[in-house]
Amino acid sequence: MSFALLALICGVAMLGPIISVNRLAPLPVVIGELAVGVVLGRTGLNVLNPDDATLTFMAQIGFALVMFVAGSHVPVRTPALRGGLRTGMLRAIGVGILAVPLGLVVGQLFGTGHGPLYAALIASSSAGVVMPLLGTTSVTSAPGVQFLVQLAVADAACILALPLVLDPANALRAAVGAVVILLVAGVFFVVLSWAERTGRRRRLHDLSEERGLAMELRVTLTLLFVLAAIAATMHISVMLAGFAMGLAVAAVGEPRRLANQTFALTEGFFAPIFFVWLGSSLDLRILVSNPDAIWLGVAVGATAVLAHGLLAFTRQPLPLAVSTSAQLGVPVAAAALGRGTGLLGGGEATALLLGAVVTIAVVTGFSKRTIELVQTAGVTA
Repeated sequence: MSFALLALICGVAMLGPIISVNRLAPLPVVIGELAVGVVLGRTGLNVLNPDDATLTFMAQIGFALVMFVAGSHVPVRTPALRGGLRTGMLRAIGVGILAVPLGLVVGQLFGTGHGPLYAALIASSSAGVVMPLLGTTSVTSAPGVQFLVQLAVADAACILALPLVLDPANALRAAVGAVVILLVAGVFFVVLSWAERTGRRRRLHDLSEERGLAMELRVTLTLLFVLAAIAATMHISVMLAGFAMGLAVAAVGEPRRLANQTFALTEGFFAPIFFVWLGSSLDLRILVSNPDAIWLGVAVGATAVLAHGLLAFTRQPLPLAVSTSAQLGVPVAAAALGRGTGLLGGGEATALLLGAVVTIAVVTGFSKRTIELVQTAGVTA
């Protein structure tokens, strides 16, 4: 790893934002960053070594921060969500029930033995895909609020379940590690709530802003990396550490200045490194020599759209039902974990990302109608 290589990664990673602002076919920024990694890595020019220890460590920092931002964006404090809590949770559970047999069938058909993993992917949703598609639209309708609850519940539940279903042989260890991380994150939530309630956080904010100390960012990163250290010690992914810390901050209420700082740090530097690293570790040539991997990706993506779309029978508008099938965070996490542990062989990790692209393409096609359904003219959120 060198400064020249780091400059190359950051420079070409700007292709991601360029793709995302394309009006003809806008895609999430991470798709462009993954594509850059594919070109620079094993599939393409092979100038980026994904096994480099320094690059891998920086990518893991990026992974933790990406999941932190995802957790901090879960709208747990939005009062309107309470009105759709019951229906949204029931729909998320309903999709989860449908996903189990579908995932097991896909695993059986392709002989991978990873049916439980596919079930988690099929059941998952991605606020990281859907919310940018909504843009500045205010979610004010009852179906829209229920839709947000379903997104948040599915996103959180599947991220928590992923380490358990990816490596069932070590499920007990993963479960214990997850409980420890959640307990420590709970302690952090209590401390942060106390600081907010007593006004200490506000005084720290004012002092930090006056003297340019960035103290809130420093504290948040320290707590995040404590959780990441616990995760590393217990041999589980930093994914859960980042997401749990993000949820704790979201539950307290993330100050706008801190949100801007963490977003800039993540999206401007560490997230591109993570996604470029992940893309560089994938070998798309395996898909050419192994057509089954292509069909596996298509099958996972298509069954996800089917499982979520079936919730239209619960009187959920079809565009909203289908839009909850968007995948990104969970497949990316599965590919990263599988790549790091060697649990996903051949083109399976790449196939999971292909499945995510299938769902994103479908959801993007429904985006205009989804925006119309989540808002009600003249109603204030």
